[in-house]
Amino acid sequence: MLGDIEPSEFLRDYWHKKPLLIRNAIPGFKGLLNPDELIELASLEDAQSRLVTFDKNRWSLENGPFEKRRFRKLPEYWTILVQGVNHFLPEGAKLLGQFDFIPHARLDDLMVSFAPDGGGVGPHFDSYDVFLLQGMGCRRWQISAQQDSELIPDAPLRILARFEPEQEWILEPGDMLYLPPKYAHNGVAIGNSMTYSIGFRAPSHQELATQFLVHLQDHLEMEGMYEDPDLQTQEHPAEIGAAMQKKVSRILERIRWNDGDIERFLGMYLSEPKPHLFFDPPARPASEMRFRGQIEKSGIHLDLKSQMLFASKHLFINGEIVSFDGLDKAFLMALADRRELFPAKTDLATSSLLYQWYKDGYIGIGRQTDD
Repeated sequence: MLGDIEPSEFLRDYWHKKPLLIRNAIPGFKGLLNPDELIELASLEDAQSRLVTFDKNRWSLENGPFEKRRFRKLPEYWTILVQGVNHFLPEGAKLLGQFDFIPHARLDDLMVSFAPDGGGVGPHFDSYDVFLLQGMGCRRWQISAQQDSELIPDAPLRILARFEPEQEWILEPGDMLYLPPKYAHNGVAIGNSMTYSIGFRAPSHQELATQFLVHLQDHLEMEGMYEDPDLQTQEHPAEIGAAMQKKVSRILERIRWNDGDIERFLGMYLSEPKPHLFFDPPARPASEMRFRGQIEKSGIHLDLKSQMLFASKHLFINGEIVSFDGLDKAFLMALADRRELFPAKTDLATSSLLYQWYKDGYIGIGRQTDD
């Protein structure tokens, strides 16, 4: 995936630091789907899709799902983008698996875009690391380390008002470009072109703090009630007095958290499915005994939409938390790492947990392509 560069060298010298062009990163790669199949995905209710058009010197943005007839009449320059293709396409999940030199907790999703000749989404910044893998056709990429981040006013997209390219390449099928966060770039299709974007999560400090406080709210227990036996009269009855403020300040100072709280928060937060995703339980689930026999023979896999992570003491799947106590820790860690195991033989307690996940639609029997 990285040419002649070892993953450790990439992380040391390029990750979060500078761009890297990798010619023939995946030899023979032509893509995982064609434009019609991508448009089919864009019609699904649980897929995130966008249509970007540029006409009469104006940018427009529409959010899906889209009816197929929407694509019958379009301006000359347009792009369709579908997020989370790995949630619908087993081959997309396998492609993401090739980037496992980056922790799963940092991985976001696979976005696929299609544009006819001249199409693109304009010069812009991303706030996250991204690998841009060329599928069908070619695309010209221009990049810049510019600090000027002023945007076109009133545009529906975050498009740079001024873009001064410093480097330029034409990517052919199988070529890949890595860009660190905040690196300006502009991609323009040469002929019909499809790009596979592997993006990574980069939550803002504000989002982390907000979500952690929500987590604390759900798990915090503080005893006692507000008391003021030393209450004094005050000149203004509507005033929130300094004495009350100090008492509340001392109460709030009792709020504490530790490494275990951070572990549990991160696992639940980072494995939480996006709001538009839903799981489909089996219509006629096998009995638990039959399930155990089937996975021992045929194996088990995570559903494409499932996110499974672990830390020292806990396992996390789709926003839920499970203690490793009494379970086959090595087995569950391997399932989280590989997303599938063949065969899947484990102890009774662990297989009972797997059975519950199977009934919830989180996992499936056999290989992913068997579904």
